[in-house]
Amino acid sequence: MSGTSSMIVAGLTAAALATVGFLGHQAAANVPPGLRHPSSGAAGAVRKALPAKEHPAALPVRSGTGKRVVYSLKRDRVWLVEKGDTVRRTFGVSPSTVDPAPGTYRVTSRSGAVTGSDGVPIEHVVRFTGVDGTAIGFSAAVDGSAPVLDPRERTGGIRETRADGVAMWKFATIGRTVVVVP
Repeated sequence: MSGTSSMIVAGLTAAALATVGFLGHQAAANVPPGLRHPSSGAAGAVRKALPAKEHPAALPVRSGTGKRVVYSLKRDRVWLVEKGDTVRRTFGVSPSTVDPAPGTYRVTSRSGAVTGSDGVPIEHVVRFTGVDGTAIGFSAAVDGSAPVLDPRERTGGIRETRADGVAMWKFATIGRTVVVVP
C-alpha cells in the first residue's frame, strides 16, 4: 500500500511541476513588448537616486588618504580604510556628548578594559584626542549597551558594538591616522 501511495504522490508532484513550468513559459512568451526590457522609468530613477558616493555607508569625500580610521560626526559612522581607499569595515556608532573638531589625528593611547566616565565597564578603548580635558576615543561597552547621554555631562566615549570594537582594536594601533569629518 505504501508503494502505491508513494507513486500517487510522485505522480501528482510531477504533474504540478509540469503545470508550473508550462504556465511560466506561457507567461514569459506573452509579455507585452514594452515590458520585456527595463525602462528608464521608476526602477532607473531608484538606481540613480543612490550613487555610490551618496550611499549612507559610502566613504566620505575628502576623508584623507592611506590606511586610516574615518569618523563622520554627522553620520555617526566609522570606516576602517586600507590603502587605496578600500573599506575594510564600516559601522554605526553612538556619539559622545563632546565631539572632536574635524581634522586629522593619530591614535595616542589604548586600553584593553577600563570603566567609562558613565560608570559602564568598557573594552577596546582607542583614544585619539582630547577636548578641554575630556579624552575622545572609541570603545565598546562590555554589556553591549549604548550610552545614555546626559548633555550636562562631558563624555568622550564614542561607543561601538563589541564586534566592531574588536575590529577597531586590531586596526587602530598607536599612531594610526584618525580623520574626523563633519
